[in-house]
Order: sequence, then C-alpha cells, then structure tokens
Amino acid sequence: MDYYKFWNMLLEEISVAPKNGERRILTFNDPRQYAGAFSQWKALKAKQPELRQVQVSPLIRAFFVPAAAGKLMNRFADLLNVEDDLQIQIHSIANEKNGIAALPWGVKAIHAPQAWSKSTGVHVKIGVIDTGADYRHPDLKHSLATGVNLLHRGMLPLDDNGHGTHIAGTLAAAGGNRGMMGVAPRALLYPVKAFDHSGSAYVSDIVLGIDWCVQNRIDVINMSFGMKTRSKALHNVVIKAYRAGIAVIASSGNDGKRGGDYPARYPETIAVGAIDKRHRVAGFSNRGSYIDVYAPGEGVPSCWLKEGYKEMSGTSMATSHVTGAAALLLALRPGLTPRELKLLLRRTASPVRLRKGQRRASLGGGSADALRLLRAGVRAKRSVSANV
Repeated sequence: MDYYKFWNMLLEEISVAPKNGERRILTFNDPRQYAGAFSQWKALKAKQPELRQVQVSPLIRAFFVPAAAGKLMNRFADLLNVEDDLQIQIHSIANEKNGIAALPWGVKAIHAPQAWSKSTGVHVKIGVIDTGADYRHPDLKHSLATGVNLLHRGMLPLDDNGHGTHIAGTLAAAGGNRGMMGVAPRALLYPVKAFDHSGSAYVSDIVLGIDWCVQNRIDVINMSFGMKTRSKALHNVVIKAYRAGIAVIASSGNDGKRGGDYPARYPETIAVGAIDKRHRVAGFSNRGSYIDVYAPGEGVPSCWLKEGYKEMSGTSMATSHVTGAAALLLALRPGLTPRELKLLLRRTASPVRLRKGQRRASLGGGSADALRLLRAGVRAKRSVSANV
C-alpha cells in the first residue's frame, strides 16, 4: 500500500471540506497496514498542519477524519472499513425543580445506604463519558480525578451542560448531611468530556473516550447516551473494553418503546432502563428483553452546575445508579468480569411493578438492588474460594 498517496489523497479532501461538514471513521482491516499508515501520518503532520485534525484510536486501528473521504473509499475499498461519524445524544429530560435531599430517593430505592457497611466503592475507578463535571461542587471535590477533555486537550473536563455533573452526583457525591450522598461515595470518578455544551458528541469522540478508559485501566464505564444507528467502530471498541475486563454500563433511551438505542443494545454492554417512583417501568423508558436491569430514573435530584442541585429524569439517571452499585461490588470483587457482573445484576434484581397490560417477560430484567448484589457477590466469591 502506498501510504504517502493515501495521506495526500486525504489531505486534498480535508482541504476542501466545509467546516462542520461530513466526518468519516476509517478502520484498517490489517494491523500492519494500520501501523504503516500511522507511521506515515506522524511523519507528515509536522509539515501538513491540516493532518493534525485527524484523530487516532490505536485500540480499534481507526483514523477519524473531517472529510467525506470519497476518493479513498473508491481507491482503498478492499483495505478499509469506512463509516459515517454520526452524532450521538445524552439520555435525559430536564425538570424545572431544584433542591436536594441528603439521600435522594433513588439512592434509597436501590438500598445503597444499607450496603455501605460492606462497601462504599473505595478506590474503584469509574470512567464517566459525558459532558464533564463541576470540579468546584462541594459534594464532588473528594470524588473527582483529573480525567480527560477530548474536545480541548490539555484542559480540565469542565462541565458546560450540567448532565455530566448530575451523573457524577448520583454515582459518588460525598456531601454528608450538608449536601447529598451518591451510590458509591468513595469511588473515584474520571470525567471523560466527549459531549459539548448542547449534549451532543460524535461516535469518534465516544470511541476515543473508551480508548482512553482502557489505556488508563478504568474499572467500569458509565455511558448515559445513545443513538438509533449501529456503528461498527463503536461496537468494536466496546468489545475491546469488554475483553479488557471493563464493564460498560449504558442507558437504553427515552422513547418509551420496545427496543432501544446503541450502545445499550450491544450484547457486551449492561443495558439499563428506568423505573418511576412507584417502581414501575417509567413511561419514557425504552424496554425489552435486552434490558439487563432497571433503576430509578424519574425526578432524580443530584448535583448541578455552579455548586447547585437539580432534578432530572431519564435512563441516563437510571444508568448512574447501576454503575454506582457495580462500583460497590467491584470494591469487594476487583477481579469480577463484565459478564459475571451482568449476571449478578440480573440475578439479584427485584421484580418491577407491572402496568396494566404489561408482561414481565417483555420487560427484560428487574430493578437494581445494591444490597442484594453485594450479598450475592460475596457469596459467589466464598464459593469460588472454597472450591480452589
């Protein structure tokens, strides 16, 4: 393969591409050809500033390019997988109500406080791929690690939307009686800012975020977002995280339909739906047999920007409860595989209350219960130890 020609053809396309135009994900099938293209790109980008717009994911051997890449698709079709770099959205519905309780109803509903005598999630590293976090929030100051800002490299992943801060609060707020407590108050949060101020990101941003989490040995990843379309690149990087022993916990979406969004529908993720305050599947929540577990998602109060608090609804909020419960267990069982975690979450979930006309089998899993999860996880560990 002529790598010099490859990059010069791409350079032509980048130079004429409109700003905020089409974007493509180019994945090499052969690792040797990816290595050759990567080496040539490093050599050329010092002389060709436009090539600095190209981003790379070594984990899936992909380049993310701000161009339609039409000529490349024709010239190197047998060597490359080319897909659109689509936009992806966070999964939340804003509520107007502000205010906080030290123990939000969702944290209590999954019996997290009863589990704290066994585990508070200490030292578990949670990757939060989202809009960033408010590092000044008093309830989060002991929970936030540096993380990464994929939109502005070298800057802190500061939240300019609020969604990521809300997720962080449910996961690991540690404000005590003066603020709020999250599900796993001694876990460490690593904000991965992939979404902009409007709550929008590209698939390539998510791939880079998961890539960063794998490289930095994160224990579990919270992904409260989704899209309707399959993405081979996104699925491939989720598989890589799964094989690296990192559980990916993803929200199913807020369309109130059977079926749901990706990446939650990929079998390697733990798919989460939302329940309301009456412990029924929330009217807005997607549902179906692929849902592994449900958790509180209606009117969930949590941390907000400018050291504030806000209620939000959505499967986003449900997902942070499940990720927090997973962190509690991983503190006790650090070697647990993503598959084992999924099975334990499903096995220890409580039955959700049915709406008129609903069948339990059509909903998938039950409602998350952190205390039951820890008890089952500890029993399973003892059983394995006794058989060694």
